[in-house]
Amino acid sequence: MITLKNVSKIFGDRTVLRDITFEIAKGEVICLIGSSGSGKSTLLRCINGLERHDGGDITVEGIPVSPQTLKGVRSKIAMVFQRFNLFPHRTALQNVIEGPVHVLGRAPRDAEKAGRSLLERVGLGDRCDAYPSELSGGEQQRVGIARALAMNPTAILFDEPTSALDPERVGEVLKVMRGVAADGITMIVVTHEMSFARQVADRVLFMDDGYIVENGSAEEVLTRPRVARTREFLDRVLNPV
Repeated sequence: MITLKNVSKIFGDRTVLRDITFEIAKGEVICLIGSSGSGKSTLLRCINGLERHDGGDITVEGIPVSPQTLKGVRSKIAMVFQRFNLFPHRTALQNVIEGPVHVLGRAPRDAEKAGRSLLERVGLGDRCDAYPSELSGGEQQRVGIARALAMNPTAILFDEPTSALDPERVGEVLKVMRGVAADGITMIVVTHEMSFARQVADRVLFMDDGYIVENGSAEEVLTRPRVARTREFLDRVLNPV
């Protein structure tokens, strides 16, 4: 469904992505792991066109990702951000239906009915009229997931969706994400939650210094990594001092 071939990205004199090549099948769940600054979030932003890649090719269901094709690409791929990115002056429901009404052209009444159903699905059926400032971080992120689902995407990109949350709120967001994965939606998840990756991911990709260092099943990469750098990273994450 998504193909990357020899993708590179450069910021100034720093190369952030180096010769990235891999494919993602429809319905597959991929977790990207690695240290901060390894290129994970930049990779997601290149896939949906928030950043323009400098070399190589990215295609989404056969559509090349370029400035000319962004509308088509983003009709297929939604994104859930680390910092929620909700409109502060709109309610939870209004945030969810913004895209379906103004981008997809759906009737407001139909979008509202679907939006309420999605908020119910993520456990926020009673918070439709709450503004972001009235919601916890975990609740805001669940609104963000409902907003992504409202676009009826074939794939969702999650950029460290739990890193800005209090520890007690992480579980409620991961539970919703497990439900999304169970529905067969293609997912690429940048995460530091190794237990989530182990339970949900079909494949885990470990990135370091802009390269994909390992690419394999969750079992292989997380329990039997082949590369010393992967072992070092996992030891530091799983056994913090």
